[in-house]
Amino acid sequence: MGHPRPEPETGTADGVTLDEVFFDVVFVLTVTQLAGALETHLNWAGFGSSALIFGLLWYLYTGYAWLNNHLPPRQNATRLLLFAGMAGFLLTAVALPDALTHTGVLFAVGYLVVVAVHLTLFLHSNARSGALRLAPYNIGAALLVLAAAAFTGPAVPALWATAVFTQSVLPYLLPHLSWTSVPDAFHLRPRHFVERHGLLVIVALGESVAAIGMGVPTEQLTAAKAAVIVLALALPVAMWWTYFTDTRPAEAALAAATPATRTRMAARAYVLPHFLLLIGVIATVSGLHAAVAHPGKPATPGAALALSGGVALFLVGITAHCRALRLPIPLSRPTTALAALATVAVGLALAAPAQLVAVTAVLVLMLATDTLRAKRRVGHDRGAPVSPG
Repeated sequence: MGHPRPEPETGTADGVTLDEVFFDVVFVLTVTQLAGALETHLNWAGFGSSALIFGLLWYLYTGYAWLNNHLPPRQNATRLLLFAGMAGFLLTAVALPDALTHTGVLFAVGYLVVVAVHLTLFLHSNARSGALRLAPYNIGAALLVLAAAAFTGPAVPALWATAVFTQSVLPYLLPHLSWTSVPDAFHLRPRHFVERHGLLVIVALGESVAAIGMGVPTEQLTAAKAAVIVLALALPVAMWWTYFTDTRPAEAALAAATPATRTRMAARAYVLPHFLLLIGVIATVSGLHAAVAHPGKPATPGAALALSGGVALFLVGITAHCRALRLPIPLSRPTTALAALATVAVGLALAAPAQLVAVTAVLVLMLATDTLRAKRRVGHDRGAPVSPG
């Protein structure tokens, strides 16, 4: 197999390839697995371990989004190595439910494969100097995860937390020794970058709906559960609508920036904010599973917090995304996040489906209000007198 050759900079805004969509479908299995694992541990320990695991995985996923932005998988050598990266993510997904205990070695091996493939491909892109400054932090995080597999007890989450810190925080504390000192080494294509993350959100929300439908055995399917399943579709739809309403100007904001500023803006807008909104999706799916499984009972505190807290995190992530891109932030986003959290009381006092109705209604009301405001604004602009000259 020959080495991938650096792609020429054509200056065109190419979209996402089918190979990348395939990659995203495999990666989203980690989201599905995390949601299932969280459903069985709806407590603070479960929330914390889910955040640790997804923190490591998400940072590497964003690394592949940056990689394919610079080196699209058009050559067979690039494709084959990308498939090897998929295999690494698949191993981590399989090991994920017990990654902090007895499947830690399998997870670490998969993660090392993901890191090695990412580095190999990036070194053959037109962002080689940036890749070299990424390498020590990614390799260090992978080795810490491997080391954690040799321990039990509190040492395991401590090593994982150190790995997350090494990968995502330490580069900013040591700017002269990391990629942050060479932002112009990257040549970001805004259209591809925005589209890639948007497609991932679509796949994640779609898989969440599929997981809800497949999680109910047919022999246990009742009219009440069927109604809750249909109702459960409305919440991911409202989340999808919210995301794609707020991210339309993202491409224009990135395109208007200088290359170095674009790199910094993209890192600020698509690493932590999208981590928050996707961990929100994971938590929401766990809460939806609980609502479908027990439609006639009050929600447990953990399930109620997962459902409404997940939606709130999703909105906080979108707000942070807009802020990083210097886009207008509708006041309705943070206020709706607080309103979503308040619906926890509905689930605890009444039943999980009632909470599902309440939190969905909160999102729909936000979207309806924003749509009416936008229409009024357009009508006002059209009716405004045109100044002479």
